[in-house]
Parts: sequence; structure tokens; C-alpha cells
Amino acid sequence: MATYLTPALAWRRLREGNERFVSGESRHPNQDASRRASLVEDQHPFAVIFGCSDSRLAAEIIFDLGLGDAFVVRTAGQVIDDAVLGSLEYSISQLHVPLIVILGHDSCGAVNATKAAVETGEMPPGFIRDLVERITPSVLTSLRNEQTEVNDMVVEHVKQTAARLADSSRVISDAIEEGRTAVIGLSYKLDEGRAALVSGIGQL
Repeated sequence: MATYLTPALAWRRLREGNERFVSGESRHPNQDASRRASLVEDQHPFAVIFGCSDSRLAAEIIFDLGLGDAFVVRTAGQVIDDAVLGSLEYSISQLHVPLIVILGHDSCGAVNATKAAVETGEMPPGFIRDLVERITPSVLTSLRNEQTEVNDMVVEHVKQTAARLADSSRVISDAIEEGRTAVIGLSYKLDEGRAALVSGIGQL
């Protein structure tokens, strides 16, 4: 069965799930055999969550979701590349998801590595360098704004990632303009389990 939610209602549903998780009252919805069987032919997730790969940031758990509820894309430091853009465009154009969530978190290792690289001038080896290069603009903006803490840089990176999505993808920007989807940035606190809104693009 299709989920026809507005961006605002989708965000409300995520907020309510996160509140249950924070208070220790998770319901673990849509995780039984009948739900599994109902999803064999198709899927109608109500949100796409693009978050950091960090093992402590399991999207379905922190928003108290189940099978078929969220289309989830994860990279270290929630770094955008062509595969990420393609995945997100698929969720909008084919699955008609009304809400894109950019999910960052405090004490992010990828942002920490970027901060160290900017401060020392030493780039990490291998493909970690690619992650650092993509996060560097967010770290530099934070430093220009005299925000030197990693967690401030995480928030800046979430904001810049959301803005870049809307700028880079015609599919996504058209959906935002038409009110079919919105992009929100959330920053997650590892100790509290709470995901706080830090940016929004589109009608909420």
C-alpha cells in the first residue's frame, strides 16, 4: 500500500519515532512476517535517510522504523558522490518519497579526520583522502565562522550537504520547487539519541 505523506507529515512521523527511541519506548513497528510478505512486490518508503555509515547511527533504530519505511543511503561522513545522487534521485523519481533527511552526528570520525588534515596539511592515504576532500569545504566554512569544535563542523557539513543536494540534482530541486519533497538536515547526539533539526529546504 502506498504511503502518500506530505513532507511535513513525514518529518512528524520521524520525530515521533525518534522521541519513542529517546524515551526507551520504541515499538519496533513493521518488523513481522506479515509486513515482510506485504513488501515482496513493491515498496513505498515515506522518507529517504542519507546518513553517516557510523555503526551507532542505525537509521531504522533511532527513528523506530521497520521494513519498507525508509530508503537508507549511508557513506562515511554522509559524503555525496554520483552513486549517492543516483540513489537519492531514484527514491524521488521512482519511489516518490516526500522527505530527504541528511543525518550527521557528533564526534564524527570522518569530520574529525578532515579537521586534522586541514590543521596539519597532511592528507590521509588511499580513498579516505576522497572523503576528506569532500568534507573540507564544510570544515573551512566553520573555521571562517570561528567554529573550531568538531560538532559545529558536523552541523555545518549537514547544512552544506543538504544545500549541495538541492543544487546538484535537477530531479531533487524540481521536486522541492513543486512541493513534492523537502530536504532536512538533522544532527544526532550519540549520548541522548536525539536527532535535532539544523536545516530545511522546501515546504515543511
